[in-house]
Amino acid sequence: MARKDITMNDAEIQEFLGSGARILEVASINKDGTPHLAPMWFTLDDGRIVFRSFTKSQKIVNLMRDPRLTVLVETGDFYAELQGVMIKGTAKLVTDPDYVLEIYGKLAARYPFSGTEPQALSPEELDAAFGRFASKNTAVIVEPVKVTSWDHRKLGGAY
Repeated sequence: MARKDITMNDAEIQEFLGSGARILEVASINKDGTPHLAPMWFTLDDGRIVFRSFTKSQKIVNLMRDPRLTVLVETGDFYAELQGVMIKGTAKLVTDPDYVLEIYGKLAARYPFSGTEPQALSPEELDAAFGRFASKNTAVIVEPVKVTSWDHRKLGGAY
């Protein structure tokens, strides 16, 4: 008997990335060819994964030199509940402070930058909290080349 298909369709992937997953593992390529792996908070913009980091960070320096990257989002503690999406792609780097600030706003609504709860910020609050950092950051839009996904819940508890 053939193994049950555990891949996610596009709608399932968007749902998983939008609400089920929290940490994005970002792999870029160091100057010496070795991988550089970093956990990041992320959001979605027009269905694509977006994260931000200081422009001088190693991951951004790597992506400026070589835009190839792989990102991974996964959840689950037990085999029967494992879910994940891995995207091999290219990084579209955006340094526009207004766009970076917009990404900060989406991240603040999803993750607790301070305190224990995420906060939807007004434009004034967003600028006060993160405006001074926007010009020092780069937003990274992940442009997919190949998407691989899995959802072990589709196995119904079997192996």
